[in-house]
Amino acid sequence: MIGKVKSKVILLPCSSYREDFVYASLKQGIDLLGGLEGLIGKKEKILLKPNLLKKAETDRPVITHPAVVGMFGKLLREEGYENIILGDSCGVGSTSRVISGTGMDRYLERLNIPAVDFSAGEKVKYPDGIQAKEFILAREILDSDCVISLCKMKTHALERITGAVKNSYGFVYGLHKAKGHTQYPSADSFARMLVDLNRFVKPRLYIMDGITAMEGNGPGSGDPVAMNVILMSADPVALDSVFCRLISLKPQMVPTNYHGEKMGLGTWREEEIDVLTPEGSMHMEEIVKRYGNPGFRADRRAVRHGIWERMAKALNIFQKKPYIDESLCVKCGVCVRSCPVPGKAVDFKNGRNKAPVYDYKKCIRCFCCQEMCPEKAIKVK
Repeated sequence: MIGKVKSKVILLPCSSYREDFVYASLKQGIDLLGGLEGLIGKKEKILLKPNLLKKAETDRPVITHPAVVGMFGKLLREEGYENIILGDSCGVGSTSRVISGTGMDRYLERLNIPAVDFSAGEKVKYPDGIQAKEFILAREILDSDCVISLCKMKTHALERITGAVKNSYGFVYGLHKAKGHTQYPSADSFARMLVDLNRFVKPRLYIMDGITAMEGNGPGSGDPVAMNVILMSADPVALDSVFCRLISLKPQMVPTNYHGEKMGLGTWREEEIDVLTPEGSMHMEEIVKRYGNPGFRADRRAVRHGIWERMAKALNIFQKKPYIDESLCVKCGVCVRSCPVPGKAVDFKNGRNKAPVYDYKKCIRCFCCQEMCPEKAIKVK
């Protein structure tokens, strides 16, 4: 470690989404990073990319909270940044529809920051990619000089957590996101693709809304839990690893962290990360003691390796599977429409008056159905 520059992660205690609290925390964090001008040129075209999975009430921690987006936008405007837009390739619906009525739309209107619906996709080659050699990205991403990722602290059925690295999947245009799950069906291949995606786009800064996080059946149907922090870093792997440590999850158990370090995106290793707080640099042990939540409901089960893993897959046993709680299912069909598998791994095989049924021989365990279910009726076992 002699001579190696550590990755800097900013941890900001913040107990409320009150505008003054969030604004003060974000301003402190930017100051600890050395100021906005050291990160973003005044003439650059900036795209803000929040997590806009689907339309949801703000008391459900599904999307990046409007106050975090709004107060960061306010900081940019106060520092004289003029060319700013906001957008995401949402799981369901467009940017404008998902933010409508959440309060994010009002913040953006006051700040004169357009919320754009991604207009088209463009194929880009990435010969340096390890897992992915090309992407279909939203044109607005490619037209931007600087991308700022405003992610949400949540659990995820496939990757264990969704945070900084995973938020970048919203750069992929429209239906090509669903196609990506069939191209990269395992947690490891999907993680490596995400790492390549981050390496290609190179977001300038990652800011994680962890004031109210999501535990349990994330990323769309979990439960709110107070974590009372905002995290910032230019290293998404380091940021996500601090999130992991706060919830007593070994960072290397998260595929995006493990492969992110192997592929040179960032580091999950404690000795290579400097955590800064308003009180100064702090050891990870103290960070976890002060701000951690060991009871946070996340998947901490060990992954099987070698022959046992191959046997389990071949016999279709001991695999995580989505299942439908029929008492909660309203037969809306969102799960069927969300399934990226040709021929559908979940469908109305018994008619529209009964809950959809899974064909686990087709199911690739991408959990898009569980992610997009609006009724919390799909769980993973």
